[in-house]
Amino acid sequence: MELEIHQRDIQGIVILDLKGRLVLGGSEALLRETITRLANAGDLRVILNCANVNEIDEDGLGFLVVCSTRLRKAGGDLKLLNLSRAHLDLIVLARLQEAFDVFTDEVSAINSFFPERAVPSFDLLEYARRQKIEYAATQKTCTADR
Repeated sequence: MELEIHQRDIQGIVILDLKGRLVLGGSEALLRETITRLANAGDLRVILNCANVNEIDEDGLGFLVVCSTRLRKAGGDLKLLNLSRAHLDLIVLARLQEAFDVFTDEVSAINSFFPERAVPSFDLLEYARRQKIEYAATQKTCTADR
């Protein structure tokens, strides 16, 4: 399935609901065109809702970094919403956990654009630390079973 993008606006924030695959080729080009169009129109506060994204490859992840950088240089920002565990693992593996603000609920992602609102964000660094601990525990269990 190629990437589908549905745009919504809430409180001046553009939410792009993504569905399908974010990989090199057509899907990456579609997202690039959408972000370019938004930036040119002055819509610089963007949330990518990845709840229905079933695949992100390294090129797709790299392009998310490009989109985020472009919006930040223009005075805006890009937030990621509803990433799957596999997508979170890819971000951690690529050591990009500090490049993105990641949220698990839409209200918090929207509120993050408003400094006066308290926002609990998803801590990717804490997620990476827990993954490391879980991996170490798994290795100990495997070694003990031998």
